[in-house]
Amino acid sequence: MIHFLDPNRPDEPFPPVEQAELEPNGLLAVGGDLSSTRLLNAYRCGIFPWYSDDQPILWWSPDPRTVLYPDQLKISRSLGKTLRNKPFTVTVDQAFSRVMEACSAPRKNEPGTWITGEMLAAYRELHRIGYAHSVEVWMEERLIGGLYGVALDRVFFGESMFSIERDASKVALVQLTRLLQRQGFRLIDCQVYSAHLISLGAQEIARSRFCRELERWCTPAPSPV
Repeated sequence: MIHFLDPNRPDEPFPPVEQAELEPNGLLAVGGDLSSTRLLNAYRCGIFPWYSDDQPILWWSPDPRTVLYPDQLKISRSLGKTLRNKPFTVTVDQAFSRVMEACSAPRKNEPGTWITGEMLAAYRELHRIGYAHSVEVWMEERLIGGLYGVALDRVFFGESMFSIERDASKVALVQLTRLLQRQGFRLIDCQVYSAHLISLGAQEIARSRFCRELERWCTPAPSPV
């Protein structure tokens, strides 16, 4: 059963993810808004928005879920060589909007984009208040790759990545993973399966396990004393 969310209630609870549709896999709710309050509540529940311009806001929690444990990152021989040669510069949070805009460009053999203008505005706001982050890969002054996502407690929720030059998005993910390891993060949510992510060590796990790990590593911040 698909639930309809009230756009005037950003703090409205989401339905249990177990109520998501089997086909299309993970569709849970429709409507609502993309306020920071609703987005952060969604991520903590294992839910994310994904829709196109001609659709209402759609909320998903697929089963299984694709994740990457930072200590299980796999680096191929060719990628390792690229990382050692360092023909690039990597930065963090230096060009968030540009990374999102590059990620929103239509992909080969895909007619449109799910990163709508509404999504761009919503995640820029999450970036402004300190939750959304980007990794940028540069060749001299040219942005050649990157990714962005949302960080909550010890979980990073990856949203999208792009690459103009070979391996640029992989370089971004490797550098992000190394940074997250140093900062004590325990999980990177990759949302859905792709061979690109699996080659880097990502794996599919049951949604129930994913939600248990969110309960452990992505608990609500305590109220100030």
